[in-house]
Amino acid sequence: MTKVFIDGSSGTTGLRIHERLCTRKDIELVTLEEAVRKDPGTRQEAFRQADVAFLCLPDAAAIEAVELAKGSDTVIIDTSTAHRTAAGWEYGMPELTGRRERIARAKFIANPGCHASGFIALVAPLVEKGLLAKDTQLTCFSLTGYSGGGKNMIAEYEDPQRSPLLKAPRQYALGQAHKHLKEMNAICGLEQSPVFCPIVADFYSGMEVTVSVFKKDLKGTVEDVRRIYGTYYTSPLIRYTEAADEKGFMSAAAFSGRDDMEVTVTGNEERILLVSRFDNLGKGASGAAIQNMNIVLGLPETTGLEI
Repeated sequence: MTKVFIDGSSGTTGLRIHERLCTRKDIELVTLEEAVRKDPGTRQEAFRQADVAFLCLPDAAAIEAVELAKGSDTVIIDTSTAHRTAAGWEYGMPELTGRRERIARAKFIANPGCHASGFIALVAPLVEKGLLAKDTQLTCFSLTGYSGGGKNMIAEYEDPQRSPLLKAPRQYALGQAHKHLKEMNAICGLEQSPVFCPIVADFYSGMEVTVSVFKKDLKGTVEDVRRIYGTYYTSPLIRYTEAADEKGFMSAAAFSGRDDMEVTVTGNEERILLVSRFDNLGKGASGAAIQNMNIVLGLPETTGLEI
């Protein structure tokens, strides 16, 4: 039986991973008492016992946890931002060319960011296949449920006395320095960052990422984009859908509670919209982490996931 340690299991992502794993008969969770869950020596022993460990911690704490795990044979899957572009770490998006095989052999796996997952799923295949140049100037906006902000934001949105401003969508990271931009650039091979507009709205979970492209920037046609997505994504956890709208609308909550992602193409021949929809807590966080664990263990990728 595989032993798994979740370091930081009280946060939103850690709790979601715990919920998915505690019912699996092939997994034994290494758990710590509340009084010692932050004790370095106790955590170090938990790393030694575990076959796989999930880090569900702030960046600085994740870096410290990796030091604690040194000397163990544990496979580390880090859900923080700390190691997503770090040397020696494999980026945990197995649908990208060659990464599934590398993830299966990796000891250190960096789980993708939620916004980044949606952007990379749309842009990376087009850059790889030559339809988008690496220096293309892109614009992206991303709608997310408030659970993406963690426990504090969840409490803020669910407070009966909350500000009336929370009833409407709120754009943030206004200085164009969002922490996901680094991995978005690096994994897609872009030479400049997109204009990125993340927006949090009054729904619990779900995400809709849109990248807009002008025909002049596309080295091909809209049909070429559709064809690439259709052949590139063969995994049940990311799939291309020809018509993804709901009577002329596209809801960012359509994949709430699920661990898969849908990509589609809308717009027209001149102004093209590339859209991905998924759950920020699912394929954007805990679902992706468990998918990576399944690959490491040689199991079907969808084991224990909702699709």
